[in-house]
Amino acid sequence: MFVPESIAEDPATFHARTFDHVDHALWVPVLSARRTLVLGSSQLLDTIDEQYLATNSIATATRRSGGGAVLVSSVDLVWFDVVISRDSQHWVDDVGHSFTWLGAACQAGLADLGVDTYMHRGRLSPSTWSSQICFAGLGPGELTIDGRKVVGMSQRRTRTHARFQVAILRHWNGAEHAAMLAGLTTEERAAASSDLEHVAVGLSHSPDEMLNAVFANL
Repeated sequence: MFVPESIAEDPATFHARTFDHVDHALWVPVLSARRTLVLGSSQLLDTIDEQYLATNSIATATRRSGGGAVLVSSVDLVWFDVVISRDSQHWVDDVGHSFTWLGAACQAGLADLGVDTYMHRGRLSPSTWSSQICFAGLGPGELTIDGRKVVGMSQRRTRTHARFQVAILRHWNGAEHAAMLAGLTTEERAAASSDLEHVAVGLSHSPDEMLNAVFANL
């Protein structure tokens, strides 16, 4: 059984936490209202409009897992990490299938709240904007509602441990995410805004409702 542990750290510090010293953990960062745009490990800062971020008081951080940027705050999403060791019943060597158990737990928890979702079981499904915006793509174990992503996941692995990071959307604004992208023409930004508006969707349930429902199914 996983026991939730609240972690009062900023997103950058939380992402940098070591995890190969614990065999079984459920970490829940305490998110503030201040927004932080968390970039993927290989994502360059010049892909993001720093002036827009500064004007809107959005901080930046970089995580050690791949993928595009995720906008993090208590308003935008709920977030938790699960750490397991190789000895866990949930360990799967094939990283393409290693998310399935966690996606199923999220799906069951949201179903308990009356939310019907679809779990993606195929390979990574990228889009035009997914290298820059995480929720614009779809990976194994992630959940959608009517084709729109609602639960995103990433994973970091060592030889002995895996750390899964899960985000459940509470708020999504495609135009805002398009505005954060750098180097776009007016036409490209309009296209990005239109595309991104339909890739994801937030849920109206409270953070405690969603986390408790999911944790009951882990």
